[in-house]
Amino acid sequence: MLVRSGVNALGKVAEGRLGLAVLASSAAAATAARNGLVPESEEAASLHTAAGLVGGPTTTEGGARRSGQAASGAAEQSQWRKAYSSSVVGEQQATRRINLFTAINDALNIALEEDPKTLIFGEDVSFGGVFRCTSGLLEKHGRERVFNTPLCEQGIVGFAVGAAAVGHKPIVEIQFADYIFPAFDQIVNEAAKYRYRSGGMYSCGGLTIRTPCGAVGHGGHYHSQSPEAFFMHSPGLKVVMPSGPREAKGLLLSSIRDDNPVIFFEPKIMYRTAVDEVPMGDFTLPLGEAAVVREGTDITLVGWGTQVGVLKQAAEEVAENDGISCEVIDLQTILPWDVDTIANSVSKTGRLLVSHEAPMTGGVGAEIVSTISKECFLNLESPPTRVCGADTPFPLVWEPFYLPRQYRIVQEIKEQMNF
Repeated sequence: MLVRSGVNALGKVAEGRLGLAVLASSAAAATAARNGLVPESEEAASLHTAAGLVGGPTTTEGGARRSGQAASGAAEQSQWRKAYSSSVVGEQQATRRINLFTAINDALNIALEEDPKTLIFGEDVSFGGVFRCTSGLLEKHGRERVFNTPLCEQGIVGFAVGAAAVGHKPIVEIQFADYIFPAFDQIVNEAAKYRYRSGGMYSCGGLTIRTPCGAVGHGGHYHSQSPEAFFMHSPGLKVVMPSGPREAKGLLLSSIRDDNPVIFFEPKIMYRTAVDEVPMGDFTLPLGEAAVVREGTDITLVGWGTQVGVLKQAAEEVAENDGISCEVIDLQTILPWDVDTIANSVSKTGRLLVSHEAPMTGGVGAEIVSTISKECFLNLESPPTRVCGADTPFPLVWEPFYLPRQYRIVQEIKEQMNF
C-alpha cells in the first residue's frame, strides 16, 4: 500500500520535505523489547536488462558459456563522484588500519558528503544503531538526512522505494537480517521489478538495503540467519556480502552508486573482530567480480562473508599437514555472481568445494555447484561438493555443530583429494 502510493506521496521528498513527524524516533525502546539482543557495551555488540536489472552479466560462446562482468552505473554518476577525491600517496592510495564497522561508517559518510540526495534511515540509526555503524552521521549531516524510523521493516523499505523512484538515494538499515522478511514484498515485488514493469521509465536504482547477518556466537534463532539465497532468486536485485573491512568499504560505495537496488549483507561477528588496511577517501571495488584471495592448484574453495576466513584457515591447515594446494575465492557479489573466475579456477584444479553458513538445501552453493558442473564437466577430478549450515532452524547452544567450521571443511577437502 505504502509503495503503490509512494511516488505521489514522496513528491514532497523531492522538494526536501521529508515528513519526519511520521518517522517517529521512538523506535529505540520498541526495538530493544523485540530483539532482546541490543548490545549494552562495545564488547556485546561484537539479471539482466530483460529482467529489470541494469548492467547484468552477459553470455559469451566458445567452449563453455561464461557469465561476464557486471557493468556498473558509475559512468552515469561520474559528475558528482568527482567531487570527492581520494587520498593518494604517489600512485598508491593511503590506507589506515580500521575494523569493519568503521569502514562501513566511512563509506556512508562519503556517500552523504558527495550527493545531497543521499538519505540514511532505519531503526535507531540516528544515534549509531546497535552496532554503531552510523555513529556521528546525524551530527555531520543533519536530521533531515539521517533519521530514525518506527519499528516497521515493510514501512522502512516501502518509504525507501518511493524515495528512490523520485530520485533520492536511500540507504536503509534493517537492524538484523532475520527481520528483513516483513519487507520481502516491497523488495521482491516492488524494488526489484520497478524498472521492468515500467518499461525502463522508472527504477529504484540508488536504493541500498544494509543488514547485519550471520552467526555471532549467541544469537539463537532470530539474530543469526543468513538469508541471501532468498534474494538470489529475484531478478532485478544485486546481492553483496563483504569478507572484511576493505571489501566492506569498496563494495558498499559501489552498491550505493549502482543503478540497481542492492541488498548489502554485513557479517556482524566481523564488525569489530575483522581489522585491515583500508584505503582512505573514495575507494570502490566492482560488483559482480569475485576475488582470488589465495592461489592454489589442487582444489578450489569458494565462500563469502565470514566463511572466507574459515576457508583460508582450512587451506593453510591442509597445506601444512597434507601438502594440498587450495585456491580460495571470495565471491563478494552473490547476484550476479562471477562464473568466469570460478570456472577458470576449477578448470585448473579439477575440484570445487563451496561453503556457506546458510542451510544447504536450496542455498547459493547449489547454484554454483550446478553451473560449474556443467561449465567444467570435462575438467572435473571429483564431484563438486558443499559444506554448509544444517537444514534446521538456527540453534543456540548447538551453534558450533550447526556451522560449517574448519574441521568439516578439512575433512571434505581430504575426501575430494582421495576420490
